[in-house]
Amino acid sequence: MKKINLVLATLFGSLLVLTGCSGTAGQGENQQGNADLVEVVATNSIIADIAKNIGGDKIDLYSIVPVGRDPHEYEFLPADVQKTSEADVIFYNGINLETGGNGWFTTLMENAGKVKDQDYFAVSDGVEVIYLEGTEEQGKEDPHAWLNLANGMIYAENIAKQLSLKDPENADYYEANLDSYLGQLRELDASAKEKFAALPDEQKLLVTSEGCMKYFSAAYGIPAAYIWEINTEEEGTPEQIQSLIEQLRASSVPTLFVESSVDARSMQTVAKDTGIPISEAKLFTDSVAEPGEEGDSYYSMMAWNFEQIAAGLAQ
Repeated sequence: MKKINLVLATLFGSLLVLTGCSGTAGQGENQQGNADLVEVVATNSIIADIAKNIGGDKIDLYSIVPVGRDPHEYEFLPADVQKTSEADVIFYNGINLETGGNGWFTTLMENAGKVKDQDYFAVSDGVEVIYLEGTEEQGKEDPHAWLNLANGMIYAENIAKQLSLKDPENADYYEANLDSYLGQLRELDASAKEKFAALPDEQKLLVTSEGCMKYFSAAYGIPAAYIWEINTEEEGTPEQIQSLIEQLRASSVPTLFVESSVDARSMQTVAKDTGIPISEAKLFTDSVAEPGEEGDSYYSMMAWNFEQIAAGLAQ
């Protein structure tokens, strides 16, 4: 993978020299081309949306992983190399997300000649990490920290800090946007905690395909169950499915859920064998929704998740 991407980046660089093309940002959020704007690259749609709320009209924003795609594994494109090379600041999740699996982000940074904590920054810096399988080993970190709104607030604070350092003339603007955004997230967080506290204890079990809800569970008091633990491992094996079925037969959970970025067939098998229905509303975990659809921002995807989970578990 690394060799392939390295060759791709080299060929793309040669094409730029020969043709003098500037390229277009297929995932760009702002294409004004204003030289005064801070050139910002985010690795996925969730981080990009938080950055947009902080940076507003002072940044030119490009998101690498397309909406609806799984950020665990990604093969970057020539446009990604170009935009990353030109970026003033790059934001990535960290916690073994983009740097785990095939390590696509590490390769992209090497190809773009970028330096950690100088050009690119982990927005999760300061998050209390939860690990997979209950172990505290490097490479076993659960990356889905954003599913706890308190961690999303840390992301926003880190983004505001780096934008202010890169663009001190507009530091007050970024701080004002941060204060407003944090107020919205705090209000939503408090509302969710109140909503989940009212659920019957015997129905408090959130069942998803991927075991991505650990941060959510810790924050909102809803235990989680799943078929597989993370999308980079073997998914939906007969053993994994049977293990969840046995767990559910001993529970009173009324509803199962499927995430927007995974195949529903494994959960459909679980539903058939347990008689527990799957919610028609998919949850957003690794990506926001397409623009104009419900859940097309970090705030609205979290609000959607809270509403659907509470309604499903209250049945």
